[in-house]
Amino acid sequence: MKSLALKMHRFLVSEDGPTAVEYAVMLALIIVVCLTAISAVGTGARETFDEISGELGQMAE
Repeated sequence: MKSLALKMHRFLVSEDGPTAVEYAVMLALIIVVCLTAISAVGTGARETFDEISGELGQMAE
């Protein structure tokens, strides 16, 4: 039982866990920013292509 308490104490005192959590949070934030940027670029590109397609359609008539 004493070794379990000692292992638990070492785990709680060690800084490896919080560091891993910090990296995970940073990675999650980076992913959210990337997805937001990709979505914004995709929406802008779609609007541009729709506008060009509409103008080409009018020229063909």
